Amino acid sequence: MKFRSPRSTADSSSGYGEILEEELVDTYHSYIFRKLLFIIICIIVSVIVAGYAMTIGSYDIGFFECYRIIWDHIVGIVPVDKIAETKDYIIWDVRMPRVLAGIVAGVGLAIAGAVMQSCMKNPLADPYTTGISSGASFGATIAMVSGITLMSGQFSIVLNAFVFSLIPTAAIVIISTMKRASPTTIILAGIAVMYVFNAMTTVLMLMADPDDLADVYSWQVGSLAITTWSDIPIMTAVTLAGSFVLWLLSGKINVLASGDENAKSLGVDADKLRIFCLVIVSLVSASVVSFTGIIGFIGLVCPHVARMFIGSDNRYLLPASAAFGIALLLIADLIGRVIIAPAVLQVGVVTTFIGAPMLIYLLLKQKKEAW
Repeated sequence: MKFRSPRSTADSSSGYGEILEEELVDTYHSYIFRKLLFIIICIIVSVIVAGYAMTIGSYDIGFFECYRIIWDHIVGIVPVDKIAETKDYIIWDVRMPRVLAGIVAGVGLAIAGAVMQSCMKNPLADPYTTGISSGASFGATIAMVSGITLMSGQFSIVLNAFVFSLIPTAAIVIISTMKRASPTTIILAGIAVMYVFNAMTTVLMLMADPDDLADVYSWQVGSLAITTWSDIPIMTAVTLAGSFVLWLLSGKINVLASGDENAKSLGVDADKLRIFCLVIVSLVSASVVSFTGIIGFIGLVCPHVARMFIGSDNRYLLPASAAFGIALLLIADLIGRVIIAPAVLQVGVVTTFIGAPMLIYLLLKQKKEAW
């Protein structure tokens, strides 16, 4: 009988350990690559759709010419003639703000929805279904119709929207702390709050100047066309700052999603973190609603789609949801502009048509392991 020496046994174990370690590293790299690939594909689709969207209009401008005009404007190249000057004005001043508004709104609404679903452990939660968007809409409508604001200046509408969005947020927090409050109960309460604010907003619209009623209506159903360059800096600053804060908290949100007891055992104050995240979500939602109106289903559908490819790790889920939110919102706006051309279907209507059946499909196909 032959016996292995201790050294040969140790060498064999060491070799097996190295092979196992290499396999684990390869698996991890493949895991990260799949996540990054989804995000990259969404970004590429967004760039293509944005370029095509800027070609649509009464003045014919080519796809690559749109991006060349944008680049020339950024680097300071002055148009050489009247035709070039006209094209520069159309792309930069007329069509570009609409695309940028879609990008910022897609990021903000998708991340807000992903955070709400993780914090509340509720697959149906988003700013629209919980009434946060409707509260923000009511606050912004007060500022636009009556001129009543909490402060003067360029942030007045956003501040109004934010303050009133905190009302449904507070209702969500109170209901979620009730021992027997199920996810369905929270959503039903949010829908009830949404209808109350929608009714009050309708009353304000009846009091509005008839000349401004068409603009207010377009804003109510959700539209990217009403956004101008003067709105973009405020909307971008508030939305991206809030989204970045939520991403920085993504590790703690992962802990919170595992359950309050687990969070407390790991030193995370679940109640305080949840309230803080919902306040930031309200701020992000208010900044979007203030300039685009109510756009539903982006925050509801995008996290579900991203979760199917990315998983539930919020460190990757939030950027993936944002990337898919940009692509989906730009595609929805593009569909609204071409489907009944020359008339335009507002993007809020299109997202409802896209989001409702997609949500039903995702809820039927969603694996239990994701939650």
